[in-house]
Amino acid sequence: MIQGTGSDVGKSLVVAGLARAFVNRGLRVAPFKPQNMSNNAAVTMDGGEIGRAQALQARAARLPASVDMNPVLLKPQGDNGAQIIVRGQIAGQAKARDYQAWKPRLAPMVMDSFARLKAANDLVIVEGAGSAAEINLRAHDIANMGFARAAQTPVVLVGDIDRGGVIAQLVGCKAVIDADDAALITGFIVNKFRGDASLFETGMQFIAERTGWRALGLLPYFDAAGKLPAEDAFSLRDQRASTGGDIKIVAPLLPHIANFDDLDPLKAEPGVRLVFIKPGEALPGDAALVILPGSKATIADLAALRANGWDIDLQAHVRRGGKVFGVCGGYQMLGQWISDPAGIEGACGDAPGLGLLDIETTLTNKKKLTHVAGDAPRYNAPFSGYEMHVGETTGPDCARPMLRLDDGRVDGAQSHDGRIAGAYVHGLFANDALRAALLRDLGAPSSTLHFEQSIDETLDALAAHCAAHLDLDALWEMAR
Repeated sequence: MIQGTGSDVGKSLVVAGLARAFVNRGLRVAPFKPQNMSNNAAVTMDGGEIGRAQALQARAARLPASVDMNPVLLKPQGDNGAQIIVRGQIAGQAKARDYQAWKPRLAPMVMDSFARLKAANDLVIVEGAGSAAEINLRAHDIANMGFARAAQTPVVLVGDIDRGGVIAQLVGCKAVIDADDAALITGFIVNKFRGDASLFETGMQFIAERTGWRALGLLPYFDAAGKLPAEDAFSLRDQRASTGGDIKIVAPLLPHIANFDDLDPLKAEPGVRLVFIKPGEALPGDAALVILPGSKATIADLAALRANGWDIDLQAHVRRGGKVFGVCGGYQMLGQWISDPAGIEGACGDAPGLGLLDIETTLTNKKKLTHVAGDAPRYNAPFSGYEMHVGETTGPDCARPMLRLDDGRVDGAQSHDGRIAGAYVHGLFANDALRAALLRDLGAPSSTLHFEQSIDETLDALAAHCAAHLDLDALWEMAR
């Protein structure tokens, strides 16, 4: 089990790199995260949803993603706490304090999923959540040491030297956790190192001496990490605009932004400058395209969009001849009206949309989770992707759908002039031909990017990075 001294220390990438590295050694490997908290999710082949990081780890392990890989997923919904996803399906919602009462009944389901993965694989690499030293949450814990104790799983602790204080992170963790929990930690990794590794040799020795844990490696910063999907939106708040060409594509950073990795293929394009607009900033007047991304709380995010004045900026953008594309929740926002009569995403209620498409949406209890494929007539290109949404959208502009699905359905809508459009399907921009046609429509140069291939190449590079700097043999022996 890979646990961390805190959030964002690199646990997810370490698990992905190790998974691909051990698969390359001929082992059958599966990732597992007992409990995750993220609005960046993926649809599994068995019809559920899990955290995006676990889907990436499954890809690293060359396995189809399954709900067993992340049996409990918490999707934050602001003041209403979090939606609780159990084995891929909505089980309810709860605020943080109330969720503690859920854990005892979730624990057996977590252990069942883990047991199935163990039975089917040579190696299961488990990822913890947040910090191993969250002693205030230790009772009934299913995410870190509580799980490790129940499963009797050896633990490797990851610290982040890039944020500073890594010696105190690791030694301090040993000082505050329960002695029986600490006994499960067999080794440590110092992650995100920059510079001359010899300068930290005494640091590694000091940590090993003070903790009694084995030093498993000093892992240099992996520069290509930005090419892989991120797990949560916190990284976006500090993210600079992508470097690139003259075509500027912008997206407002909404409070409950979800599945924002939809935009990763555009960020990777050399002819594109992708910019996430932070609260308090205006949508720039020179944007070629504004994308409204997915949202976990559409009506609340629509209110935030208006509070930032982005609705006014958007109207000005459209008057200048600019183009707008909405994905899932962003697509719903483009319409005339959004209704949530059952309080699916927050308080019961409804709200006027942006009025850029002649459509209306009603949120429903039934959530659609499925992989889809088809063609996009506007771009004369095939596509594949996935649906993950609640809500039914109707209206005159749906007569001009964006997508034709292989199962006979259509998805999305367009304005009369085609400058305003949206669809429910996620992952559209990862399709090379469709993305190339979109960029041509914006005046960008021809693309040579093969996005999905680039993800696998990056995973191979991450595996080689881990193999070069971590003691894989020692990790394998610990697991055995």
